Amino acid sequence: MTRMTSFKKTADAKVAIVGLGYVGLPLAVEFGKHLDTLGFDIDAARIAELKAGNDRTLETDASELAEAKHLRFSTELEALRGRDVYIVTVPTPIDAAKRPDISALRAASRTVGQVLGKGAIVVYESTVYPGCTEEDCAPILEQLSGLKLNKDFFVGYSPERINPGDKEHRLPTIRKITSGSTPAAAAFVNELYATIITAGTYPASSIRVAEAAKVIENTQRDVNIALINELALIFNRMGLDTLEVLQAAGTKWNFLPFRPGLVGGHCIGVDPYYLTHKSQEMGYHPEMILAGRRINDNMGLYVAAQVIRLMVKSGASLPKSRILVLGITFKENCPDVRNTRVVDVVHELKAYGAAVDIYDPWADAAVVRHEYGLDILTQAPAKAQYDGIVVAVAHEQFRAMAPADIHAWGRAGHVLYDIKSLLPADQVDARL
Repeated sequence: MTRMTSFKKTADAKVAIVGLGYVGLPLAVEFGKHLDTLGFDIDAARIAELKAGNDRTLETDASELAEAKHLRFSTELEALRGRDVYIVTVPTPIDAAKRPDISALRAASRTVGQVLGKGAIVVYESTVYPGCTEEDCAPILEQLSGLKLNKDFFVGYSPERINPGDKEHRLPTIRKITSGSTPAAAAFVNELYATIITAGTYPASSIRVAEAAKVIENTQRDVNIALINELALIFNRMGLDTLEVLQAAGTKWNFLPFRPGLVGGHCIGVDPYYLTHKSQEMGYHPEMILAGRRINDNMGLYVAAQVIRLMVKSGASLPKSRILVLGITFKENCPDVRNTRVVDVVHELKAYGAAVDIYDPWADAAVVRHEYGLDILTQAPAKAQYDGIVVAVAHEQFRAMAPADIHAWGRAGHVLYDIKSLLPADQVDARL
């Protein structure tokens, strides 16, 4: 493929990253090591902390930020003008009705549309349903810029594959899917990402293929975990320890090593709904995907009910009881609380009348309060205070503790429920 003459050489391209969260900042840092890069975000406090060399997401550190010699940050719209490439990495969550919420994506498209120049290319990385880039975003860019898609400007899609808190699988070491709205645009996007992705790239045949690939990556994981969660529900009724069963089955070479748990986070608990939404628009009602989602969405309620059942059997008076939940983030060793399903456990326990304390050494108390209206302990809880203890997140701090140290937070006769199978089976009252 030959690149259109309207595209600059990738080595000379001026890049803008729109949205500097868990996805956008690592991307800005990597491009900033090689190319003239602008990191843009509407959050002035976020820009101020990054200029000071601090990243609250912990995806980058001060030395990595300093290494990005060609990276600068701004909240000013005019700073975006004159860029050759705009990469949009804003959140695409679901709303309360489990429907895709692309309001931030539309807002980012309006922002870029105001400064978009001829020959520029806009690449989206956010989770979307197939068709969203060309059907929803491109018309906004055309309207605000007065330019014509594939004549005056171009679009592309390259799905993010960031795994928050994972220090082994980083942006450069994860193979990148790329695509563009014309063959020449696709070639340019692929060449651009190849400058920072050491693991290599995979050029998709179309933007829609790349969009679909993103949503099915996490849909596959979601369905597999749903199966294991359903097995856990069955084995609990049978009096079997789920982990023991999985370990035995795992001795066969082709048994997949999934584990039961709460399924949250920015992707896996969200992406399937983007696919099913588009499917339903096209007249097909997905059966297996939505069944898996129902199972996973209800696991928090199931855990809470099990904890309450055990506490009642132990003689606890629920309106007077206190329960300690260890962890609020959606995964271990990460401050990310987006779409954490631990909150389902907390709310359900409170609905039974129990007083619930949350302790998480990784989470930001202000963020948790803002997102969920919940207060968390800012230091380790006092000993012998709780009638129930729930191990919800396998943070390294909890993993390093002896079972006796965790039990020490409980009163005499307390119940310990282990969602993450962090402790040996004989050290807990029950586990998922």
